[in-house]
Amino acid sequence: MTEHARVYGGSLYDLAVEEKLSEAIKEQLLLIKQLFRENPDYIRLLSEPSIKKDERTKLIEDAFGEKAERYLVSFLKLLCERGLLNEYEGCCDEYIRRFNADHNIAEAVVTSAVALNESQLTALRGKLERTSGKKVSIVQKIDPSVLAGLKVELEGIEMDGTASGKLSDISKKLNEIIM
Repeated sequence: MTEHARVYGGSLYDLAVEEKLSEAIKEQLLLIKQLFRENPDYIRLLSEPSIKKDERTKLIEDAFGEKAERYLVSFLKLLCERGLLNEYEGCCDEYIRRFNADHNIAEAVVTSAVALNESQLTALRGKLERTSGKKVSIVQKIDPSVLAGLKVELEGIEMDGTASGKLSDISKKLNEIIM
């Protein structure tokens, strides 16, 4: 994460807390982040120097003006005007990091071969919350190469219960024995 992302994302978070909008802005930040990922040409358009800044900020106003919190719309315009829209994802990450720290939330990245259903996610979340003593937010990743099982990363600790992880461990042990 760049210094710009840390500063801008942190400043937006501070403002959101002051205005008691941190939850609403967090949800909207994530929705816009997903929109930007799905539409990379839109970011390129908003970053195009041959288009006047006021025209680019009008595009932001037209797209988000009536749908997002005013502070978030202004934030997007500020990033656009300063040529920093490519930092948006890092700003989101900083905002979420600060939000999670203030609300005692730990983010767990769970990798599996197939998507987990709601009851599996609920059971996993409950176990991780009991283990960590924090509320847990789960980010699910699908990777068919894990074959079966789960890999969980929580607060810098990786727990690998995947079939591919176990096969790798067996392979390492065999190599140690052979050598």
